[in-house]
Amino acid sequence: MPLVTIDVIKDVFTEEQKHELIDNVTEAMVKVEGEAMRPVTWVRIMEVEQGDWAIGGQRLGASDVHAMSGKKAA
Repeated sequence: MPLVTIDVIKDVFTEEQKHELIDNVTEAMVKVEGEAMRPVTWVRIMEVEQGDWAIGGQRLGASDVHAMSGKKAA
C-alpha cells in the first residue's frame, strides 16, 4: 500500500486546495498502478509551522511562499 506524504508550510494552501492535492495524488497512483490501488492509497498532508522550514538558511512562512509563487495568500 502506498503512503504519500506531502509536506507544506502551514497556511499556504486552503482546505479546498489540500483536498484537491489528495484527490489528484490518489488519481496519479491509480493511473500508474490500476484501480485496485485506490482503496489502499494513503495520502496525507503534513503542515510544518511557519518559520520551521528553511531554504538556504532563510526561514520561510506562508507569505514568503506566496511571494515566491506570485500568488495571494490562501
